Amino acid sequence: MFSHIMIGARDFTGLTNFYDKVLSPLGLVRSEVPASASIWHYPGQRWPLFAIREPFNGLPATWGNGTQVSFSAASVETVDEVWKRAIEAGGADEGKPGLRPQYAEDYYGAYFRDPEGNKLCVVHVGGLPAQPT
Repeated sequence: MFSHIMIGARDFTGLTNFYDKVLSPLGLVRSEVPASASIWHYPGQRWPLFAIREPFNGLPATWGNGTQVSFSAASVETVDEVWKRAIEAGGADEGKPGLRPQYAEDYYGAYFRDPEGNKLCVVHVGGLPAQPT
């Protein structure tokens, strides 16, 4: 569906540390690239990827109102673990883990904001692969 998602970072090191803690239960690993970006991807796979960096234009990074990045999880336990790590690492609760039958009867998700205000979701639902094949 997509090749990559990139968000801006004001505190590049702090946000890198946050995502290292939050994305590891999803099986994502970080790679550094010369352009002062951090990228996370599945081991042995180049795409898709999630990345952060300071904006190219030199202006401060801001969060998008109505924007959300969502990650698929292999199990409800993984959703719980990612949400817990996000909150422990300084993220803000936007919706505790649980079933959301208004989306689908088996939709189990959790919502949070990273320390810079970007909204994220982690979800386990039937038919959604937790890792690309």
